[in-house]
Amino acid sequence: MRRIIYWLSVLLTAALSLPVLSSQVEPYPLEAWAKRADMRNVSISPDGNRLALLKIATDEGNPILEIYDTNDLSARPFKMNADPMEMVSVNWISEDMIVFTARAKVRNKIDGWNQGVYEYSLGLLTLNKDPKKNSWKKISESTKAQTGGLNIVSSLPSKPNKILISARSSSGSLDKLRPSEYFVTYYEYDIKTGRRSRITSSAGEVKGIRFDKDADPQFGSGYDAATNEYLYYYREKGSSKWEIIHRLHQDSFESWRPIGLDPEAPGNLLVSANNGNDKTGLWSYNPKTQKHDELIYRRSDVDSSYKTHTNRFTNENEVTAVAYRDGRDIKYEWFDAAEQALYEQIKSLIPYADRISVQRTRDPQTMLINNRGPRDPGTDYLLKDGKIQVIGSTYPQFSSDQLADVKAITYKARDGRDIPGFITVPNSKPPYPLVVMPHGGPFVSESPSFDAWAQLLANRGFMVLQPQYRGSKGYGMDFYTTAFINGGQGGYQMQDDKDDGALYLADQGLVDPDRMMMFGWSYGGYAALIAASRTPQIYKCVIAGASVPNINQQVNYYRNGMAYGGAGAIEQLAMWDDSISPIKEVANVNIPMLIVHGTDDQRTPPKAAREYIAAMKESGKEFKSVWLDGADHFSNTLTYNHKLTFYTAMTDYLENDCFLKSESVASK
Repeated sequence: MRRIIYWLSVLLTAALSLPVLSSQVEPYPLEAWAKRADMRNVSISPDGNRLALLKIATDEGNPILEIYDTNDLSARPFKMNADPMEMVSVNWISEDMIVFTARAKVRNKIDGWNQGVYEYSLGLLTLNKDPKKNSWKKISESTKAQTGGLNIVSSLPSKPNKILISARSSSGSLDKLRPSEYFVTYYEYDIKTGRRSRITSSAGEVKGIRFDKDADPQFGSGYDAATNEYLYYYREKGSSKWEIIHRLHQDSFESWRPIGLDPEAPGNLLVSANNGNDKTGLWSYNPKTQKHDELIYRRSDVDSSYKTHTNRFTNENEVTAVAYRDGRDIKYEWFDAAEQALYEQIKSLIPYADRISVQRTRDPQTMLINNRGPRDPGTDYLLKDGKIQVIGSTYPQFSSDQLADVKAITYKARDGRDIPGFITVPNSKPPYPLVVMPHGGPFVSESPSFDAWAQLLANRGFMVLQPQYRGSKGYGMDFYTTAFINGGQGGYQMQDDKDDGALYLADQGLVDPDRMMMFGWSYGGYAALIAASRTPQIYKCVIAGASVPNINQQVNYYRNGMAYGGAGAIEQLAMWDDSISPIKEVANVNIPMLIVHGTDDQRTPPKAAREYIAAMKESGKEFKSVWLDGADHFSNTLTYNHKLTFYTAMTDYLENDCFLKSESVASK
């Protein structure tokens, strides 16, 4: 390790003397923001001699797989596309083999809720010393669950030429209250011979099986219908018998997850759990006595998670640190001094170091390093033979000095609760116009690094607030469950949390109270629709993307699947059955709005958006709408043309409709 650190300190500074300053003073053109990632899915072969990545060469092009010789990154790479399909991911499974996933559009309309227009296939690429002899073949025709398609579970670093794969099959249930269940069969697949041997299946009592590095089943889950409890199973190394090691009632909102063996307490496991506390912590757990023997780490302010070893070949799944959020920063309490030294050395030398990940090879002195943060959209580095080289940037068109900082804030909601939030601050002087941009979900954790939407808006002079309203995860069980446990707070306290953040920034003199608006996607789009009908009104307009205008219709897509109760059912039904539905508030809309929706949105199907637009027209409300042809729900699936259409409509609306027409519309 000392040798690696020495190399870094001597060579990294010179290698990273990159131009990060720019003379650009005008906002970047929308075309720059609409581009998909220039390169992504960067990965290194197990022996460290090859580098794979997906590259998009043209604005409207699909990703192309490029493979480089790490001994000479300047040499011409091998290139391969998946025409007529689109390559979406690649994974090394040996020194000379890559499994790739590609998708193809198979229908023109969505096939029901959560059933999109794409299906996926797996392919195996075999590399030769002579690139002209490289070859590939399909492993599976489709990974759609109903067809029994294959998925990669693990590349099994301890077993050369072997991978762990799974195949899903349907139970074919005819019970409308209990939809078809899917069970998974796991195989060890020999990539040289194409043969596979069955390891186990989840068709029995044990589901959700997880494996150790040798493809031996280790953890699983199940359900006891007699007691309404979730069961947690453990299988000791060398045993074929599953043992129940923990029970959790289905109505509990506590978290409990086994991680791996506790190296400091033989026979014990490391688990991440609440164990009767509001915040999750790291525990040493005795599977024989089913007791939490020792609390290793827990905080009183936020939930804790963990970091695993950078070398999966020698230390797979080994916990090296506890991780937690301190404002916007991710901080660590380290157990492994060598891993800590490596991380801190890299962080001290990489420009704009923020979210750092390290991927090692079988040669521990060869590694792939990635950094991502507000002023670095994503940069990959190769450390090999004592030298570090910049591989490239995810979005090379952006200069660090023209991007914006993201800062953490905490403010009081009107009921006295502390609400965390993040603000993206333009490179200009306040007071700024404000965009309140609530995250989707809503029950998810958000920790902004590089957020393209926030950066686009900040680049045009808008401060962006990302409020962590109640219901957001990562701040303990009470903060999460208070969004629904005593009645759904959608449109009520959850909405107050967003508005109170905007008012706080206005009180601080950071934003102009006469130039505030809300923009959101998915649940964030729902919040924008709610904001448009509130009184008193603090915003001048809203933009609602992929929104949920009719919450009853939305929940009905999956209501039958919740007939047997549990924490998930309590969360969803209590939240949405009691919250405000925008379709019922159309008459109260008092500011202009822009509605954006994809025609192929599988998560929030277009039907509700069309009905909402019709209601707006019937009520004589002023609004605009943009349909993104062929677009799905998820922002990372939007193409260049989708984003350019969306960004053009959004910026035009902000500049020419929002603050100019709001007064006359509100007066109506």
